[in-house]
Amino acid sequence: MSKRDYYEVLGVDRGVSDGDLKKAYRQLAMEHHPDRNPDNPEAEEKFKELSEAYAVLSDPEKRSAYDRFGHQGVAGAGGAPDFGDLGGFADIFGDLFGDIFGGGRGQRGRGQRGADLRYNLDIDLNDVLNGTKPSLDIPKMKSCETCDGSGARPGTRKRTCDRCQGRGQLVFQQGFFRVNRPCDACQGQGEVIEEHCRDCRGAGRVETLQTIQVTVPPGVEDGSRLRLSGEGEAGVAGGPPGDLYVVISVHRHPLFERDGTDLHCEIPVPFVTAALGGEIEVPTLEGKVKTSIPEGTQSGKMLRLRGKGLPPLEPRLPVEQVKKMRGNFYARIFVEVPTKLNARQRELLEQFAAETGTEVSPATSGFLDRLKDFFD
Repeated sequence: MSKRDYYEVLGVDRGVSDGDLKKAYRQLAMEHHPDRNPDNPEAEEKFKELSEAYAVLSDPEKRSAYDRFGHQGVAGAGGAPDFGDLGGFADIFGDLFGDIFGGGRGQRGRGQRGADLRYNLDIDLNDVLNGTKPSLDIPKMKSCETCDGSGARPGTRKRTCDRCQGRGQLVFQQGFFRVNRPCDACQGQGEVIEEHCRDCRGAGRVETLQTIQVTVPPGVEDGSRLRLSGEGEAGVAGGPPGDLYVVISVHRHPLFERDGTDLHCEIPVPFVTAALGGEIEVPTLEGKVKTSIPEGTQSGKMLRLRGKGLPPLEPRLPVEQVKKMRGNFYARIFVEVPTKLNARQRELLEQFAAETGTEVSPATSGFLDRLKDFFD
């Protein structure tokens, strides 16, 4: 029976990239792998055909010969792959068997690392200014204290696994493939539990709610991640614990906008105060600050309060030193025009308008001059 075209076998076109070729092969090989299709000779044959096609097309020289001369150009090259000269071919089987066997080529006694955990922490700008140390309640798996994480009832021992004879691995051989995989009877540990711990039921871990205090440094940014090493879930079978990642979310302030270490705020000022000058109160994170505005202040003018912004994120420096490095606070003035005038107020404004000329409105005068020049 004639062989099918290798590109057709893998479901790719002739111009396929190396990455897409590998992806296509990996997907099909996992689908037709004999371990996933026990007692299925068609799947076994399909798997061999896929492996033969990939062994040729993943090798630049063999692929070139195949593209020029077809199967005759690679006669004898498609059988058992040479694992010493395939590089990426061997790598793909490391990934493939890891997916199929749920964890790759484990070794006896080698525990599994615990899962990393994530906690979303909401803070406000006052916490950014001063830093904070909240206590977090973290639900997670911890090592069982009753059996010390072994999973066996206290006073009993584990016994050697009968299936793998204590090696923790089984040899898998299918055609020209020969790999080791973790023993499914003992999960690669080489030992099995005869009497399970009553508290953890043999898992070696129990659910718990642990309170952890977290130090959030001043100047922290929205979206920052704090890593607490070893505060994740406990490992399995003596494996190391995972880590806890605290992800910071800074609440939007109703008055202030953050720009790095600077803060911005819009301040309404009555037009009489803006015209005559005077004193206003500017809100800051630490309370109101009185400041004067000059006579004739226009909308858009920025008032700067030095050192009233936020500190930079410098966790390696002392907190008090970081607080001395604060940014500035910028108050942007907008002049408030009065509304709902009574008759007397309207009369006074009309008198004011009649008695004033362009000399008290330099911006308007300059604009009208430019407008005239434009149209002329």
